[in-house]
Amino acid sequence: MSGKKQKYYVVWQGHETGIFDTWAECKALVEGYPGPVYKSFASREEAETAYAEGPELHIRPKCASRRKAEAERQDAALLPIVGDAWAVDAACSGNPGPMEYRCVDLKDGKEVFHFGPVHGTNNIGEFLAIVHALALLQKMGEKRTIYSDSRNAMLWVKGRRCKTKLELNAKTKPLYDIIERAERWLNTHPIECPILKWQTDQWGEVPADFGRK
Repeated sequence: MSGKKQKYYVVWQGHETGIFDTWAECKALVEGYPGPVYKSFASREEAETAYAEGPELHIRPKCASRRKAEAERQDAALLPIVGDAWAVDAACSGNPGPMEYRCVDLKDGKEVFHFGPVHGTNNIGEFLAIVHALALLQKMGEKRTIYSDSRNAMLWVKGRRCKTKLELNAKTKPLYDIIERAERWLNTHPIECPILKWQTDQWGEVPADFGRK
C-alpha cells in the first residue's frame, strides 16, 4: 500500500481549466500551452477555494519585503489574458442611483447579457454581474474564466453574500429580491469557473466597461 498522499491539481490557465485528481491529467493540460498557470493542493476543499479565488493569491509565496511584494504584484499583472473568457462590469449614475451591469465575450467583443438600469449601487452591480455569469455558464454547461475589475465583488462572491449597506426600502426592494436570488444560487451551487481580477493598470479598462469615466 502506497503512503503517498492524494494531491489535487488546479489549472487556471491551460488547454482546459478545472480541478484534477492526478498529475498526469494536469500535465497533459499544461504542456504546450503558452503561459500555463497551475498548482497542486493537499485537499479538494483547498483546491476548490483556490480555483474560485484565482491564481494571484496562490501561485506566489507571501513575503515580508515591500519591494518583493510589489514585484510579485507586477508579475501577477503580466499573466496572459485568457482568451476563452467573459468580462463583466457595472455602472451607476450616483451611488446609489440608476445601476446597470453587463457581460462581454472576450473572443469576439459581443455583449453576452445586459441588465438594468435599476436603483442600486456599483458594488451590487459588480457582484450580481459575476453571479449572473456563473449561473448562465452553469445553465449552458460551459466553463469559462470570468474577469471582474472589482475586488470587493469577488470577495462577496467568495463569501456567498452581498455585503451592501444600501437601505432596504420600497425603491430598493426589487433589487434586494434579485440579491436574495443571487445569494441563494451561490449557496446551492458550486463555483465551477475561475473568477480573476482584471489588471486595469496593465491591460486597460475591462472590456465590459460602460465608458462613462
